Amino acid sequence: MNKIAKSLLVVLLANGLSGCIGPPIELTAQTEQRLRVQPPIRFLLTFDDGPSASPFWNPSLDVLDALADNPVQPGIKALFFVQTRAPRAGGSDIGRSVLQREQREGHVLGFHTATHWHTNHRSLDPDELELSLAHGAADIAAVTGAPPTLVRPPFWSYDQRTFAAYQRHGMHVLLTDLSANDGKVWGITLSPRRRINLLRQLSEVRERIAAGQLPVVDGVIPVVVTFHDLNRYTARHAREYLQILIDSAQATGLKTYAKPFYDDRQALERAAMARTLKDATQSVRLPGLWDWLWKRDPD
Repeated sequence: MNKIAKSLLVVLLANGLSGCIGPPIELTAQTEQRLRVQPPIRFLLTFDDGPSASPFWNPSLDVLDALADNPVQPGIKALFFVQTRAPRAGGSDIGRSVLQREQREGHVLGFHTATHWHTNHRSLDPDELELSLAHGAADIAAVTGAPPTLVRPPFWSYDQRTFAAYQRHGMHVLLTDLSANDGKVWGITLSPRRRINLLRQLSEVRERIAAGQLPVVDGVIPVVVTFHDLNRYTARHAREYLQILIDSAQATGLKTYAKPFYDDRQALERAAMARTLKDATQSVRLPGLWDWLWKRDPD
């Protein structure tokens, strides 16, 4: 099946499959025994597509408020993969002010796009890609004082060419373990099955942890979680999502660190770097349909 056909099929199935999330994988006695020798997990929160440029009920600001002040763990630090030149994101005065607040409050800024739209990097010709990466690095450096070291390709889509371009610019690809499926690509903002979705995904990650497949950093296992801070639904339920993650860890038999979320920029950066891809051919797992859509595509 070619890429165009796959993309069309995803559009048709996205809504339908969102209601067909399977139950969590059963915790077996063997897995439970293996988990006893594994360190606790720590959730590494990431947000894509922001910052919001909205002058009215800005969701990125709501997310920042929730991270700073919540009943689970106040002062959480997150990694924001930002669109630096999109007019509804970082290419606006409001968006740039949000970036400055993210930096000021100790969060990490990674690169997502520096194009007018949320453009797949694989669709850019070599010169366009180079220019985009140079612009994004300069835009982020203007806020943080240094170019970004982390990149998340739009739509999780990369190939050997784009991966090599990231490396030339000192950027390392970070994907994810869990996804709230709250992106607005298909016009979907609601997530009525958010709890069972994260519970199912975390049970899958648990199996990898039990098998010793995830790295240990500073005595914990970082579990990468992805949200979208342009989504007002996500922003409105941000505090609830934090509790859902804690509940899901308990329900799947995973131990969490005393502080289950990162609260230090340097520790967050070390954890994120440890979870980045080493090369473009590395085997990866993406949540849901994205794994099927991109993973099997030839370069």
